[in-house]
Amino acid sequence: MGSADPEEGQLPAPVKPPDGGWGWVVLFGCFVITGFSYAFPKAVSVYFKELMKDFHVGYSDTAWISSIMLAMLYGTGPVCSIMVNQFGCRPVMLIGGLLASAGMILASFTNNIIELYLTAGVLTGLGMALNFQPSLIMLGTYFDKRRPLANGLAAAGSPVFLSSLSPLGQVLLEKFGWRGGFLIMGGLLLNCCTCGAVMRPLDMGMKRKMGKAQDKYEAKEMLPIGGKTEEGISTTDGTKKAKKKPKKGKKLLDFSIFSNRGFIIYTISKFILVLGLFVPPILLVNYAKDIGVPDTEAAFLLSIIGFIDIFARPACGMVAGLKWVRPHVAYLFSFSMLFNGLTDICSARASNYTGLVIFCVFFGISYGMVGALQFEVLMAIVGSQKFSSAIGLVLLIEAFAVLIGPPSAGRLVDALKNYEVIFYLAGSEVVLSSIFLATATYCCLNRGKKDEPPAENPSAGGGSDTEEAESDVQEADEHSSDNHQPAHSTDNATVAASEEANHVTEEQSGEGCGCPEGDREVLARDGCKADQTVERDRF
Repeated sequence: MGSADPEEGQLPAPVKPPDGGWGWVVLFGCFVITGFSYAFPKAVSVYFKELMKDFHVGYSDTAWISSIMLAMLYGTGPVCSIMVNQFGCRPVMLIGGLLASAGMILASFTNNIIELYLTAGVLTGLGMALNFQPSLIMLGTYFDKRRPLANGLAAAGSPVFLSSLSPLGQVLLEKFGWRGGFLIMGGLLLNCCTCGAVMRPLDMGMKRKMGKAQDKYEAKEMLPIGGKTEEGISTTDGTKKAKKKPKKGKKLLDFSIFSNRGFIIYTISKFILVLGLFVPPILLVNYAKDIGVPDTEAAFLLSIIGFIDIFARPACGMVAGLKWVRPHVAYLFSFSMLFNGLTDICSARASNYTGLVIFCVFFGISYGMVGALQFEVLMAIVGSQKFSSAIGLVLLIEAFAVLIGPPSAGRLVDALKNYEVIFYLAGSEVVLSSIFLATATYCCLNRGKKDEPPAENPSAGGGSDTEEAESDVQEADEHSSDNHQPAHSTDNATVAASEEANHVTEEQSGEGCGCPEGDREVLARDGCKADQTVERDRF
């Protein structure tokens, strides 16, 4: 199966992920976007004490700001998927950067907590959602073999920004108050527009080559010899058009991924995970302040988590990319969740600053592992072709968990005045998600693999892309070979076409679908490829 050469008038093969080049610029943009998307809702918690004083509300009321941000980040997933499939990643990200910045700027002029919900919560959360999801989609299109490492490096943006935004927020709060801090934070979010501008579509170069190839192909069709050849193979045109018709329509949101058992298992485990994953870092600063830790040192605890997380995510991405680990990346993800949940449970009784520092170290390691693997596992399950729809639907389901977890924890704190119960509860939920993922993957997916024939490409996440590429290249080769068959005269072409049609009729009444030789190769190839297409769709 050779690659098509545009210089000969053939259709070029689909562009494969370059695993480098401009992809490193895309990776840096994804690094910044991930940092803002995940660190910002946690860093805003630095301002909660002042907001409680100014607006005379409880902690559970202010915790809704972070929850709404995260809920918008997750809940608008399908909307982001549809917009990306319709308009592309770059325009969506530019609009998202403007919305995120406008939300924080408007929040600095609010006079009650409801207005904060609408500006800092809804508007800023929507803007970050329109940046976060397209950046992950672009990262998946630029990287394949190095994708685990790329995901780990991009995920490291969260701890880097968390370790810097929390102290910065504390400094801004002391010098300018929470209103000035929100205004400056809004200006920083404009950098999301810059990151969106570098998200160049991977197929831009492909389209230029396709245009040149199409021009040469049309020029050859206009020649007399091309017209005679076209008459000779006219009997196959109807089959080709009918076969290519379904590819014209592009689904804005692909719900067929719900037929994938691995996707269902992943979605359920992520829902349980999110119920408790974000609770400890959101409550940590206020917990430290309540036990007598100074404000500056309390804010520094998030920086400790971020600093450890910086190294944990790329390291975990490198481990996940190893040949003997990548096929079992789901179990590594399950282990990381178990580690995180046990950290919450074992550190629930920490009652001094030293105990909280130890908790932050282990939480940073486990949290970094979870962050580095969560989207790599999803890409491995559904493939990059369906990732844009899969991530949107997963984030929508997780949004309900985000709206339940932190606000419920805040209400329990207000009612019980005890953080120990909250840490036990959050840790138990994370451990439960880990056990469910490992058990369901082993019992359901492994049994299914024994009944099904082995895949041609066993590497995680590569099967779907490879099949699509091979199918497209094969189709391009067939298309080009059909149009390069020699035709010496109109009479010869007509005779050849009639002989081929008679031979196909005899085969249908006799042995069925065969692969004839010589001049009848074109019709045989078209007649057999329908079965190949059906089999690939079934798989």
